[in-house]
Amino acid sequence: MDREKLADLVTRFTEAFNREDLDGVMSFMAEDAVYDEFNGTVNRGTAAIRAAFVPQFRGDYPKLRFHAEDLFVDAAAGKALIRWLCTLETKKGPAGWRGLDILHVENG
Repeated sequence: MDREKLADLVTRFTEAFNREDLDGVMSFMAEDAVYDEFNGTVNRGTAAIRAAFVPQFRGDYPKLRFHAEDLFVDAAAGKALIRWLCTLETKKGPAGWRGLDILHVENG
């Protein structure tokens, strides 16, 4: 996969989160995908990853929005790193934090 296609894939993955489209997010996951949560929990496989995402997508938390700040793509390795700002509205007002995802892509 070339750099532009990989960057587009990462953008579409992020957009699926912002649309609150769990099926769309999961469509990017391979059966052996791994999702490491911020709290140290490691989810292996699509069933475990879907279960980890369900609370976010069913509305247990305020609406989250991910805003891409930097995107680094290594097309030859099939890897991308996206740094983002996540924003949400809370009872105390707007809040947010920065984070990053390292995505490994195989077979586009």
